[in-house]
Amino acid sequence: MRKRAEPTLPEMSGGEFDFIERFFKPLAGEGALGLSNDAALYEVSPDRQLVLSTDTLVEAVHFLPDDPAETISRKLLRVSLSDCAAMGAEPKAYLLNISRPSAFDDQWFASFSTGLALDQAQYGVRLLGGDTTGTRGPLVLSLTVLGEVGRGKAVSRSGAQPGDTLWVTGTIGDSALGLQALLGEITDPDGYLAARYRIPQPRVGFPLSDFASSGMDVSDGLIQDAGHLAHESGVKIEINACSVPLSSHARAAGVAWFETCLTGGDDYELLFTAPCEKTVQIREAGKAFGLAVTPIGRVSDGQGVSLLDDEGEKCLFPARAGNISDPDRVRTAG
Repeated sequence: MRKRAEPTLPEMSGGEFDFIERFFKPLAGEGALGLSNDAALYEVSPDRQLVLSTDTLVEAVHFLPDDPAETISRKLLRVSLSDCAAMGAEPKAYLLNISRPSAFDDQWFASFSTGLALDQAQYGVRLLGGDTTGTRGPLVLSLTVLGEVGRGKAVSRSGAQPGDTLWVTGTIGDSALGLQALLGEITDPDGYLAARYRIPQPRVGFPLSDFASSGMDVSDGLIQDAGHLAHESGVKIEINACSVPLSSHARAAGVAWFETCLTGGDDYELLFTAPCEKTVQIREAGKAFGLAVTPIGRVSDGQGVSLLDDEGEKCLFPARAGNISDPDRVRTAG
């Protein structure tokens, strides 16, 4: 993890090499070479393929300025872990880049590195290196994850076939509602929604490559990401609005927020297609993993995404998708 010279920027206390030594060297793993070199080493066996994904979080764009440092670091790592999970890959290591304004002190980064340490232990990943620099702008954090998948087994967005079923893990909309709760737009008495926004739950280890014909994670919103699958696969995807799994907290927000649940981002659940004959296998995998997996639509010939109400008619507006105010008509996970 190297220091980039920035002579025109204010000096950080202790210098950048000391900054790396104190907060990030304890996170370094095999191949990092003690974070004392400009590059790291990583080996992959012949029967495996390397999966790479990178994400960037910008202060006041991707996280709130008053979000706890520990949750910001965990979100940064987890959104990339989710990318690995969406390809059926096992995350192994990551690279971290930090553009640091002088307002973020050592106490803030002590909490930031603590969050990373917690998730390294939980997900079995290690820091290999990266880059640090000063900036006069907002805090900018960039992370690149390295994962492994069996050769030829990676799940992509381009394999959906007419007749496939569309599935999603977990519940949809909690993160988007969590942001609204933090902004004071809705109530969140127990903090559940805010926690879903601040700390995603990547579905690392779910055996997606065993049955999925295509897949990705829900980061831009369910409707938009289904559109990505449809576009890359050259098919049409139909979503049954009343089948979309909502948590009890999302249902409590009311029908007015249903469109936000369908179009808001940062769920980091898995959205995938699979042949109908894989249904039993998928349900068994969900049960073994302790994760609700819900069929929410189907793949057909054509293009684009259609949202259907409970009578199979196309919805012009997601909020009109059937009688979702009736708890018996809206599915919940679990």
